[in-house]
Amino acid sequence: MPLRRIAFCAAAMIVAATNFADARPDSRKMTCAQTQALIQSRHAVVLTTGANTYERYVRQFGNECDAPYVPMVDYVPASDGRCVVYRCEEPAPMVPD
Repeated sequence: MPLRRIAFCAAAMIVAATNFADARPDSRKMTCAQTQALIQSRHAVVLTTGANTYERYVRQFGNECDAPYVPMVDYVPASDGRCVVYRCEEPAPMVPD
């Protein structure tokens, strides 16, 4: 009986570990339209953009960025090319010369 419990627990841990591995969407596996729709529907998403890179992206018009940060244009790889998205950045000061 204890062997069955151990086997069941091991199987449950394997299933849980593989489900958590897919928790962050990969922009490279989606089309640009799918990526933009995902960001729009969730308001902010952390996307995998490369083998060891990820970033948080937000919708253009919303309040997902904390002050003084604002949504700024960025590009991510998509299955159909480069995709325009937005991420929170501090705007450059506009100081006259």
